Amino acid sequence: MNVDFPGLGTLVNVGTIVVGSLLGMAVGHRLPQRTHAVVTDILGLVTLLVAALSAMAVTDAAFVAATGSGAPVLIVLGSLLIGGIAGSLLRIESRLEGLAGTIQGWLARRGAGGRTARRPVLIDDTERGQDPAARERFIEGWLTASLLFCVGPLAILGSLSDGLGRGIDQLLLKSVLDGFAALAFASSFGVGVLLSAVSVAVVQGLVTLAGVLLGSVLPDAHIAALTATGGLMLVGIALRLLHLKQIPVGDLLPALLVAPLLTQLVIMLR
Repeated sequence: MNVDFPGLGTLVNVGTIVVGSLLGMAVGHRLPQRTHAVVTDILGLVTLLVAALSAMAVTDAAFVAATGSGAPVLIVLGSLLIGGIAGSLLRIESRLEGLAGTIQGWLARRGAGGRTARRPVLIDDTERGQDPAARERFIEGWLTASLLFCVGPLAILGSLSDGLGRGIDQLLLKSVLDGFAALAFASSFGVGVLLSAVSVAVVQGLVTLAGVLLGSVLPDAHIAALTATGGLMLVGIALRLLHLKQIPVGDLLPALLVAPLLTQLVIMLR
């Protein structure tokens, strides 16, 4: 499917996330808590399936041919180690949580603005007025949805394909999947999932721009390394959704930059 301008696929994707989130928020309060828990568990299981499919990129023929039979797993391991150490030192996870908490607090104050516009707002009053459970739910929804929508292979490959002028078929498929996922997420996590549409617009927009600038010079091996690394990060998201372990996936984000660089280094040293 050919399009007249790059970025159309991301616009469609953002639109489906917004629609799905609004629908989820509209019907979410009508569902009992046990239903929310079941929905979250289902999302965790499906995320685990997507993660497994993504991680299988470590066996990609182009990846193995370019780096050697034993190198792909080591490249993914090295990418996660280097990226995770860098992310933890930079405190990316806590900074993202702080940003999300700030945005949630701002939205809460805006929602109450009609009742308190004429009264000076004190910091202590604002902090006392915030519901810790709502703040945590907002942060979890935004981080989880943003990472899930932005880290998957379709986000990278689809956006690159869009930028390279190869069509938006992959992003159209991703849009449908994300729309249903956003509906399910928003029914449990609320408005934080809606904000993930901004994350998708920024991340996929930048990847699309990279595709426009790079042309067709990005090798398949580098994309496979990035996809496999992202797949293991999705495993971390699945474990969080299933309440098995709170892995700081945000701290692992630099691994997505390290993976193609480490792949290039291995190719050069062969």
